[in-house]
Amino acid sequence: MASGLHVSLDSAVSALMSNKRQANALKSLGIVTLADALTYYPFRVTDPVPVRSIAEIVVGSPAACAARVEQMRVVPMGGKRGFRLDVLVNDEDFAPARGMKGRTARLVFFSHRKSYMDWMSLRLSPGVQIVLAGDPSVFNDQLQFTHPEVLLPARQAADQAANPIPASIRPDADTLEQALAKVSRPRPVYHASSRISSDHIHDAILGFMRLLAQEQSQADRPQDVQTTGGATGEVPESATASPAPQAPLFAGQQSEPVDAQAFSRAVPDILPESVRSSNHLLHRAQAFLGMHEPEQVEDFRQAVHTLRFEEAFVSQTALLRSRDDARQVSTYSCPQPGPDSLTNRFIASLPFHLTHGQEEVIGQIEQDMAQEYPMQRLLQGEVGSGKTVVALAAMLQAVDAGYQAVLVAPTQVLAEQHFESIGAMLQALQSPQAGPASGLDETEEGEESAASKAHSEKSHINAEAPVPLVLLTGGMKLAERRRALAVSASGQPCIVVATHAAFSKTFQAPNLALAVIDEQHRFGVEQREALRHKSDKSPHLLVMTATPIPRSAAMTWFGDLDISMLTELPGGRKPIQTYVVPEQNSSTMASMFLLIRQRVQAGERAYIVCPRIEEDDSDADQQAAAAVGSTGAAGKTKTASRQARAQEEDELFLLDPYAQEGVEEGESEPKPPLHSVEEMSQRLAALPQFEGITLATLTGRDDDGRKVQVMADFASGKSPVLVSTTVIEVGVDVPQASVMVIFDADRFGLSQLHQLRGRVGRGGTKSWAFLVSRAPADSIAAQRLEVIRSSTDGAHIAEADIELRGAGDVLGDAQSGGRSSLKLLRVVSDAKMIVQAREQAEELLKTDPDLKSQVQLAGAALDFMRGNETFLTST
Repeated sequence: MASGLHVSLDSAVSALMSNKRQANALKSLGIVTLADALTYYPFRVTDPVPVRSIAEIVVGSPAACAARVEQMRVVPMGGKRGFRLDVLVNDEDFAPARGMKGRTARLVFFSHRKSYMDWMSLRLSPGVQIVLAGDPSVFNDQLQFTHPEVLLPARQAADQAANPIPASIRPDADTLEQALAKVSRPRPVYHASSRISSDHIHDAILGFMRLLAQEQSQADRPQDVQTTGGATGEVPESATASPAPQAPLFAGQQSEPVDAQAFSRAVPDILPESVRSSNHLLHRAQAFLGMHEPEQVEDFRQAVHTLRFEEAFVSQTALLRSRDDARQVSTYSCPQPGPDSLTNRFIASLPFHLTHGQEEVIGQIEQDMAQEYPMQRLLQGEVGSGKTVVALAAMLQAVDAGYQAVLVAPTQVLAEQHFESIGAMLQALQSPQAGPASGLDETEEGEESAASKAHSEKSHINAEAPVPLVLLTGGMKLAERRRALAVSASGQPCIVVATHAAFSKTFQAPNLALAVIDEQHRFGVEQREALRHKSDKSPHLLVMTATPIPRSAAMTWFGDLDISMLTELPGGRKPIQTYVVPEQNSSTMASMFLLIRQRVQAGERAYIVCPRIEEDDSDADQQAAAAVGSTGAAGKTKTASRQARAQEEDELFLLDPYAQEGVEEGESEPKPPLHSVEEMSQRLAALPQFEGITLATLTGRDDDGRKVQVMADFASGKSPVLVSTTVIEVGVDVPQASVMVIFDADRFGLSQLHQLRGRVGRGGTKSWAFLVSRAPADSIAAQRLEVIRSSTDGAHIAEADIELRGAGDVLGDAQSGGRSSLKLLRVVSDAKMIVQAREQAEELLKTDPDLKSQVQLAGAALDFMRGNETFLTST
């Protein structure tokens, strides 16, 4: 190692590698530091491959053997078929050691690239000793390996001096024995890319582990006996004055084992010793060795278990500390409502009885807001469970105490709806109705649709309500916006209903006591934090979501929040009949369109959802941009572009979260283009079933005025069929809507399909949902749709969504193409582990709340919060 150079887990990979192309390839995988390299885990290990002589090999059973190349030739296959490399090998030098006679076997390689054939020809020149491993077969009555793995030992036999390995070819191991050990032991398999293979990733990580071990070994020696030299011995003495050691080259110089003892001293453990021993876990360094260089498959399994528990323990410790830290902040204490309070008068004025769940959650929130520290509560409820009624009761508690409250909605349409419906309910405080109305069906929030009212004729400030009510959106005229901002900036008690405009610097609410965030999955932690700085003290926080979240997932992503559940639905709701419709089945499609016409003639409404806006929407055509696991800078750029546009349009483009570059596993052809609103509206208008029926379209690109007008026409029946994107996924409430048709349903996530289905059946009438798909009947996509067809249980659907797509895809930024923040922990199947880790983390924090005795754990928890905060508050 170079004089004065310190190698640690924080060292940059680029500073330790001479091959900058390989360093850049690792960087593209997210491997920037040595710590990133160690935590870039393989997704599986290969089974051990037995070492055999050629005579002992059994066709169909993988085997490894040593042999000498006898003959080699490259055969052009004609036309554009490429080349074939035929190699004859003999193990007569090695078979006697196993008590067998030498035999021959053939190795065959195919490629269209002449450069590959030239490279392999140099490696397999006649006379060279090799080690090979693969699946043997028989061709023309001779044992044959097709594309076997081939390693070249650096130390060839003495009689091979006349046939040395060409200087341009890098050996793969020092000795024959090391090469055999390398191909026969279980080997990690990593997610790779076109720029770097799994084997090269493996070699690089082992090189970094050797660097760490050697650094520690030298640090342990007395200063006067320390020497220089790289971890793999490739740094010459002349390099001692350079600022960094040369990198471990990925092949041929990584044969010596990692010094396990020195490596364990270089990699500190994160878990407390008591936790590690009580759970029978490995030291962190042992776990890294088991992941990246297992002696046997069981080593890998133990390593996975240890590191999975480590993730669970760190995440729960971080979340519990975040919750406790929040309780050290001062807030506006809002006393529990009295008999004549606004909250109780509001509840008494409702034309329906609260469900038991609503009463319980309102009671929890009242107690929370009376505390001296800010409430942090997640309200989770199925579509139609009445979350906004609960939220309004909480906002009135804040106003009753003389403070302000803000409700932030993700879309203009939903904000308009909240403004109108809350205004109507507040008016009822002046003239409360006499008792609950029998037979009245409560819609999602027990409110009428705001879209049916012409907003353009109404003010953005409802001064007639008993409580001042203000609407603040980004599309308001400047004068209206200034008036709305002036009301909130004055500090007077009021309720503000806002879109993303609430996060702007111009919005100020000096007495903000409560912030309610509706449909939490549309907002990130930065926006939540922005609201906390709007007033002199940290406001109480209530976040709401209709996306069902399994308990273990909620514990992992929302562990810093107290969780309330609304599981009861109001009476009168009928189950939605769900059908999967193959698009190629013309008779079924015709019957579906005929049903829509019949329901429209009966005075009902129909949604038709398409994933794209326009036919020439090139972004949507790039299915890989939204594919989980897509790689390369271009894919990331497209994903980022889509995320930005989705935020701009208040829509989620959850397109094809399972495909990779447009081709699902097992398919040979790219998927067909997605249907668009533009295309579908034209197609439907030409069908006889829709003759005389007015069709409207709605997308996120429409301006605010048009959105409101379209929804008003839809609710009134002027245009009873609405062709739209997923802009109607959240909060749109038209009780007369009874039919939902979703085209390209196989390209959406299950939770989103469940949300879209919840837009119908809200008026107590019989309702239908049709999932139109072009997925093959035996595909994974078809299995996903079967989950939706057969179940209306949101929790079951959420668990299936996580199992099929991955936790991050459902709960995190990966909804738009990213990856999960957790590497190994699975929030559904590892539910018991998460609960166990949380309990033990709580015990630890009781005795050491600041983690003063657990420095490594404290650092890991802080890193988790910094690196994964967007996942902690995203559903």
